[in-house]
Amino acid sequence: MKEELNSSPKWTIILIAACIVTYILQNISSSWVYFAFFPAFASKAPWMFITSIFLHADVSHLFFNMLALLFFGTSLERMVGRQVFLLLFFLSGVVGNLGYMVTASNPYVPSIGASGSIYGVVGALATLAPFMIVYIYGMLPVPMIFAAVIWGFLDFAGLFAPSGIAHGAHLGGMFIGVLFGLYVRIMLKRMYGWEIHYQ
Repeated sequence: MKEELNSSPKWTIILIAACIVTYILQNISSSWVYFAFFPAFASKAPWMFITSIFLHADVSHLFFNMLALLFFGTSLERMVGRQVFLLLFFLSGVVGNLGYMVTASNPYVPSIGASGSIYGVVGALATLAPFMIVYIYGMLPVPMIFAAVIWGFLDFAGLFAPSGIAHGAHLGGMFIGVLFGLYVRIMLKRMYGWEIHYQ
């Protein structure tokens, strides 16, 4: 992993391309429904934990998720390396779906999108680079930790206000991202004696 740090992002771009291609295919055939995440069928179709990450509801959903993945994903992939980043992306997506499963009011309503994975990236960045400046809605500059806390609070509040947003997936992904970030900090210090001071 040491040799990968600060290398140019690879998996972020591949994942964005995969989501775009999947969205095109999704609009060609109705078979995408077999790859969305239905809590009611999770035990019978475990592949949904992964495949649902690459599906998106509409162009707006796809665009904003991919924009977030581009900015946050490239930053994190440079920090932790390609393999670690990829592992976090999928782990956050899977746990995000678990988060949706335990908070969904109707287990027959599917969840799709890469938000759980992206919130995992956000959680990891908030842990590894808490004072890195990010722009909320492209305008307001705030520290990464502040942005993550605000988004986490809004999603927690959203659990009590039914909407079309899978807030449980966001929170599940972010939870894993924070744990993962803490783990990476500890391991880097133990293995290489590194302290992380990202701005």
